[in-house]
Amino acid sequence: MKSKSLIVLDQEINVNKNDYFSLTDIAKFKNPNEANDVIRNWLRRKDTLEFLGLWEKLNNPNFKPTEFDGFKTESGHNYFTMSPKKWIEGVNAIGITSKAGKYNSGTYAHKDIALQFASWISAEIQLYIIKEFQRLKEEEQKQLGWNIKRELTKINYRIHTDAIKENIIIPKAISSVIANKIYASEADVLNVALFGMTAQQWKSENPNIKGNIRDYADINQLICLSNLENFNALFIEQGIPQSERLLQLNKLAIKQMKVLQNSEKSVDNLERTNK
Repeated sequence: MKSKSLIVLDQEINVNKNDYFSLTDIAKFKNPNEANDVIRNWLRRKDTLEFLGLWEKLNNPNFKPTEFDGFKTESGHNYFTMSPKKWIEGVNAIGITSKAGKYNSGTYAHKDIALQFASWISAEIQLYIIKEFQRLKEEEQKQLGWNIKRELTKINYRIHTDAIKENIIIPKAISSVIANKIYASEADVLNVALFGMTAQQWKSENPNIKGNIRDYADINQLICLSNLENFNALFIEQGIPQSERLLQLNKLAIKQMKVLQNSEKSVDNLERTNK
């Protein structure tokens, strides 16, 4: 998964693929011009080091406790300084990372640590970050569900085309273009049954949109499409002519979409009742 970002009170906070938050971005809430100084001031605090040390003990088998004790002892003195690099190299830390460069540069920290840092800056900032991060994870789960359904239709489509190979007579020594047209016509039986148009018709109506008609289907349509693919494979094995299959598939599509939509309304009503 690529890196993403949160928008909290008009401030962008980058989050990398491991869910490590940019401390550099969070620090800008306190001082937008000297974010690194904010991080260093936080790191030199004794309570911060105790928190970081405990986190590393719980999560890092290669943590260096002796070096940590040295830092903790020095943290009570005015001369003591601490930087992300010093902390990382000193105790072999994994909870905080820091790097320079064009992409994902700056100081990043595991979400446990990042939220502790945010609370030090402002309890309000911490709560906004938590809420926005929860929203982001919910969106990711929805997208994951969509992708699973999309992959399911692809798997079922392979089952579908295997049934065509075994039950529709394909002349020998034909070109792959003709063979593909036969497969495409069967795919369009499903497209017409569910969407009311072929893939080419959709493309002609949407010349500037990338992808195909199925890429823009909603969750209910993908569920229905998955079921239609299985039914069509069965109908092909039974030797039912294409024209008859289209009529049956269309009736199934109408019935299933009504059921799915009614189920969705029932869930929405239940959720509103429970709020």
